Amino acid sequence: MIELLEATKTYHQGRRVVHAVRGVTLRVATGEFVTIMGPSGSGKSTLMHLMGALDTPTSGRAIFHGQDLQTLSDRQRSLLRRERIGFVFQAFNLLPTLTAAENVALPLLLAGLSRSAALERASECLERVNLSHRADHFPDELSGGEMQRVAVARALVADPEAVLCDEPTGNLDTQTSREILALLAKLPEPGKRAVVMVTHDPTAAAYGTRLVRIRDGLIESDEPITCQ
Repeated sequence: MIELLEATKTYHQGRRVVHAVRGVTLRVATGEFVTIMGPSGSGKSTLMHLMGALDTPTSGRAIFHGQDLQTLSDRQRSLLRRERIGFVFQAFNLLPTLTAAENVALPLLLAGLSRSAALERASECLERVNLSHRADHFPDELSGGEMQRVAVARALVADPEAVLCDEPTGNLDTQTSREILALLAKLPEPGKRAVVMVTHDPTAAAYGTRLVRIRDGLIESDEPITCQ
């Protein structure tokens, strides 16, 4: 479903060259919950950006359902992200002037769906994350855990084939983190959806079905998780 083939990513910071990813090959199948773990600066977020068409490799290939992402135009990659990939970030990224329901509906509204249809779908997704009773509340009226549930609902609203999460529990307390991780663990569906989560937390990583460790831009290990 998602593949990186000998992918590299190099950044230039003035005269300094940063090799964030160094020839990584990684495959993620539908139904998997892959956690990517590594220290700060190891390249784990860069890997997620390459898999989610947020960036393109300097060399090698990034493939989504057989489509080489480098052959797509910027607009085509933008449409792919909006329609086929859901994102959950540490900072929630909710618009403060929109209600929870409107934040969830936003990707559908941007795609041209009518407001009533988009809000109906948003309501279904908020119910899925047990937050339908907060649909009309604004982000500053929600707890951190509630805001992240809204972000998860927004990631699901277009019924994506992949959900990519970058440190989704980094701003949450221990109990709320467990609740969000348990929710994410229910999202992978064989033949339909995969979840990839970047984290530095071994407790969070254990919620996945497979653990990829990365260090200095290289995969250090790639093993199934047999118990949680």
